[in-house]
Amino acid sequence: MFSALVLSVALTLAPVVTPPPGGGDLDYQLGGAVRPDPRVEIVVRDRNAPPSPGRYNVCYVNGFQTQPDEASFWRDRWSLVLKEDGRAVVDEAWGEWLLDIRTTTKRAALARIVGRWIDGCARDGFDAVEFDNLDSWSRSRGLITRAQAKAFARTLVARAHADGLAAGQKNWAELDGTVLGFDFAVAEECGRYAECGDYVASYGSRVLAVEYRRADFDRACARWGARLGIVLRDRALSRTGVRSWC
Repeated sequence: MFSALVLSVALTLAPVVTPPPGGGDLDYQLGGAVRPDPRVEIVVRDRNAPPSPGRYNVCYVNGFQTQPDEASFWRDRWSLVLKEDGRAVVDEAWGEWLLDIRTTTKRAALARIVGRWIDGCARDGFDAVEFDNLDSWSRSRGLITRAQAKAFARTLVARAHADGLAAGQKNWAELDGTVLGFDFAVAEECGRYAECGDYVASYGSRVLAVEYRRADFDRACARWGARLGIVLRDRALSRTGVRSWC
């Protein structure tokens, strides 16, 4: 009886996590916050930007790699950056160092850092958080395993849920992130790489799709526009850049 009561109280006190509206139009504003178009229901912004009033807000957190403008921060925590032969392993496409998530101790240390960012998203009034570069293992020169990436992802998702935030999977389309606790997906260029269906298989209409080329956007709209929120953006995600919706 006592155990059942404790469980009931715990469930009652647990924060309510609300995933984004399925199929809602979105704006991907990582390059700078602007007033969203009236049709937009979902706004994704960097963790250092404020949420957009009256919309469903997703907070961007680079959970598995560093931000290029935070080199000084990570040099002070150099042991947590993945290295090979003493040199940081770099995601060349974005100039980002990979975080070293290979051991339980390092994952715990990184979770304390990223966890504070997640807490900040919740305090600022965001509804959800997306964790970028879940697939950093694929750029780690074989140093990071899939299992280690999954273990760290579970930790981050649990922290988000404890803060009342829905958690979004970013990258690794072949993975059904719901087994790790993810509530939705942010899919960059799933039209270009024919991956939208992989995310839909896991999340249904709770897939936020971003395309950067008109032909890919048109193709994604033709196949998935009736079910998913899809936006065309310029690759720089600039404040005044391209924005189109299906």
